[in-house]
Amino acid sequence: MNMPRKKLPSQRKLQPTQLHEGRIGAPAGMEASDTLKVMALGGLGEIGKNCYVLEYKDDILVIDAGILFPDESMPGIDFIIPNTAYLESKRENIRGFLLTHGHMDHVGAVPYVQTKLGNPDIYTAELTKNMVLKRHTEFPHLPKLPIHVVKDGDRVKMGDHFTVEFFHVNHNIPDDLGVFVETPVGNFIHTADFKFDPSPVNDRPMDLQKIREYGDRGVLAMMIDSTDAERPGHGVSEQTIYENMDAIFKDATGMLIIGTFSSMINRMQQIVQLSEKYGRKVIFDGYSLKTNVEIAKEMGYMKIQKGTQISMEQLRDYPRDRITVVATGAMGQEGASLMRIVNGEHRHIQMQKKDTVIFSSSVIPGNERSVQYLKDMLYRGGVKVYHYQMMDIHAGGHARQEDLKEMMLLTRPKFLMPHHGHYSMMVSNGELGKAVGIPDENIIIADNGQIVNFTADQWWFDKKTIPANYVMVDGLGVGDIGNVVLRDRQALAEDGMFTIVMVIDPKTGRMRTSPDIISRGFIYLKEQKDLLMQVRKKVRHIVESEKARPLNLSYLKDEIRDQVGLFLFQKTERRPMVLPVIIEV
Repeated sequence: MNMPRKKLPSQRKLQPTQLHEGRIGAPAGMEASDTLKVMALGGLGEIGKNCYVLEYKDDILVIDAGILFPDESMPGIDFIIPNTAYLESKRENIRGFLLTHGHMDHVGAVPYVQTKLGNPDIYTAELTKNMVLKRHTEFPHLPKLPIHVVKDGDRVKMGDHFTVEFFHVNHNIPDDLGVFVETPVGNFIHTADFKFDPSPVNDRPMDLQKIREYGDRGVLAMMIDSTDAERPGHGVSEQTIYENMDAIFKDATGMLIIGTFSSMINRMQQIVQLSEKYGRKVIFDGYSLKTNVEIAKEMGYMKIQKGTQISMEQLRDYPRDRITVVATGAMGQEGASLMRIVNGEHRHIQMQKKDTVIFSSSVIPGNERSVQYLKDMLYRGGVKVYHYQMMDIHAGGHARQEDLKEMMLLTRPKFLMPHHGHYSMMVSNGELGKAVGIPDENIIIADNGQIVNFTADQWWFDKKTIPANYVMVDGLGVGDIGNVVLRDRQALAEDGMFTIVMVIDPKTGRMRTSPDIISRGFIYLKEQKDLLMQVRKKVRHIVESEKARPLNLSYLKDEIRDQVGLFLFQKTERRPMVLPVIIEV
């Protein structure tokens, strides 16, 4: 019995890009063999799973390999990584694996794909290198990573056809690098995640003159960050964040608990500075957060006065109003530090009415309900809550509309290819390109898996695409969970399971006893005796109507599954997973 169900995101058939649909296939007289090919294995039409590929003849560059966190339609899935099947088939052509910065949506998939790609040379900045290597210790069975440290201004020849120049960009983590790639077809820019900040904390501003010089050298195509392309104006400076946080610290009562992302090194430096200014001790709580803090301290990216940082075990050695706790879980993740505090499950920290809580992060799309639950529970506890919608206490790491237009005006690309954002964000970014004078036909809104061909004068989509479907990680399993398993999990989550156990005499085809029924998540058996009696009667009728000898058990199970499933739907308008179990005795 085939019953329609809500499609999972990984099942949805993406419609072909409507913009410039006439550009499918090479124009007359053009060959794709001498083009620069740009592809995305993730990061287009989504926020996360960033992985981009540049290919010219037998040379390939890979930019980033990140993870995407699952939504509610993917029960049990830990995260999603890019499908690297295309790259695996050409692994000997990969000349460089470029990592722009240390956020998980850009480097989180490295342990899962690096070996599949032939363990190519990795090029990245010092902080990103250390964060990647620290995480790599969790995978002791994998080979050592060949990482080369690069910095702002470094130029590296990769293969016969690519020369890569790295340039510093501002973000909410240090050591973020954009890439300028010289190719035989023309120069290509990947902006990485960036924003313009004239007063960054723990960092230096971007060198706008250098960006302008890239434009002077000629930019054939640019992939540009789209995350905040729907937000007007300029981004908020970290200096403004510091001033607003200062006002909160000054008036804060009780313990100050700040939820943020574990990789926001610059924000944690601000918190440390303010805690020292107002005489508070600092506790970092959360495995990934503490790991990143230690890496940043060792590298000098975080400076903490002696005695400021204390351990959780020292919490009760100081007055409550002299403690700052920096915790993970600002997105409402189950099991994270902040959620355990709110639910009263934390071993050391219990909320009190005079405490102050700051959400120093914006809400990642898809996490709205979890964050709202977290806020509601805090308000129920009577604590004072501050979040970014009340005042500027979080500056995103992504350029807003005016900054995006400035980047386009500085670089003056011939072709614009928005990336890193939902489809609406990429379209909005394309509209910004038109606003600064880039012709509509030169703006490319692509989907993951599409191959964009560039010559010096034209671009077009290949008629073929490459695999870019979800590869799901569940525990130790990588890619072994597909749509069929997800549909089963979804069915179990929505309507439960209904198991029918039958003992049948194979000679007579008759049931020896009344079937046993087990229900999980569907009905409470003790309150549905009439329904169970009808099901048993129906099962007996199905079994004893089967005349074939010996019994065709596969056919019989299908009949029971379909007929009982239809019967239960007619009676309850629910569709449990029906599992027939036949024992021949």
